[in-house]
Amino acid sequence: MAIGVFDSGIGGLSVHHALVARLPSADFIYLADQAMTPYGGRTGQEIVDLTRAGCERLFEAGCDLVILACNTAASVALRRLQQTWLPGHRRALGRPVNVLGIIVPTIEAATGLPWEHEAERRGDKVEQLDVLGVFSTPATARSRVYEIEIDKRRQDVAVFSEACPNLAHDIEADAPEAALREAIEGHVAALTRRIGRPPDRAILGCTHYEITAGMFRAALPPGTPLIHQPGATADAIERYLTRHPEFEPGDGGTRLFLTTGRPGPQNGLVERFWGAPLVFDPA
Repeated sequence: MAIGVFDSGIGGLSVHHALVARLPSADFIYLADQAMTPYGGRTGQEIVDLTRAGCERLFEAGCDLVILACNTAASVALRRLQQTWLPGHRRALGRPVNVLGIIVPTIEAATGLPWEHEAERRGDKVEQLDVLGVFSTPATARSRVYEIEIDKRRQDVAVFSEACPNLAHDIEADAPEAALREAIEGHVAALTRRIGRPPDRAILGCTHYEITAGMFRAALPPGTPLIHQPGATADAIERYLTRHPEFEPGDGGTRLFLTTGRPGPQNGLVERFWGAPLVFDPA
């Protein structure tokens, strides 16, 4: 069997890259829903339907485990699919399958605490707040998943989200680097104005943004720590596979890249990030 990695486009390659490095002998199938990207401006029901269709395609291709390498899909669709669709689909397939996301590993990395931990509610005032900035798509920002879940675990962390409406689309479309840099600088400045000062740390809450991590570092004050979703996700998936031997990742080192959009070579920014040319086959 294989591990499936799903994203609305090329951003999930940042997570896929980390997973391949961590599990080099495993078989991977990457699916980009480029015909419908970006997801960030879509309705909740559209995101759920598109994410379910992507998972179905990867299960059909032989994947037992699918990783939603898309913050929008993970924040809006994952819990609903796990609760209302996945149990019946497991029965229909007659084998164990599961869908996991990147939100949980990111929050564990941001808080330094396991997902199961919930902070005791205390009435005394927190003297020193750790200000965490989250750059994300509008749909992820609307979900408030980072604000809600981090607050459950750490009362000394204040989360501020900055929605970046067109950034994922521009990265997907291979926009000029100067235009991307200007957009990122604008979003960092907007978040800084809203907080009243720069954030102490930042999450790049869209996997597309990881491809431009260097531009975010340049726009933020020197030394601002970035919480990287790809590494956190690779750590979590490696632990998950150890706990769940029923999910066999394969051992042939297969790398298959599929797209619902235009097959063929992908854009130059992504190829520089990946370190080699990438050719997608039609899904």
